Amino acid sequence: MGAAFFYHLTDTPLEATLPMLIGKARGAGWRVLVRGTDDALLKRLDDVLWQGPDDGFLPHGLAGGPYDADQPVLLGDAPSDGFACVMSVAGADVTAAEMTALERVCILFDGHNGAALDQARGQWKALTDAGCSAQYWAQEDGRWTKKAEK
Repeated sequence: MGAAFFYHLTDTPLEATLPMLIGKARGAGWRVLVRGTDDALLKRLDDVLWQGPDDGFLPHGLAGGPYDADQPVLLGDAPSDGFACVMSVAGADVTAAEMTALERVCILFDGHNGAALDQARGQWKALTDAGCSAQYWAQEDGRWTKKAEK
């Protein structure tokens, strides 16, 4: 069973943090699902990933295409089967049951949005109450710092 890493976004926006985390996950050899339920947000993230630097391009695709099973990074609201890492954005749910087959879950949430904070707190409680290990990361002086672990 993998661990859930919660990323409290306050200084760096999702559009900058997500590519960095995807790069780390791909560096570990993991196939990544970026799970979201907001099609407009997923399209915007797709655009961001296409505009990345040439030396840091992250091959990816939006769910619903003919080559979904071949994508090293897939953006959509898909099941986690076949992925080693799920990155949840905008409150997309990840269950404790599906974590048993994953190496890592990254839950990215907007630290300036009260509803997003409440959602992340609920997700932390649900996962840790189910016995999943979790880490909470926040930005401090421009660096990511582990603030809690359970």
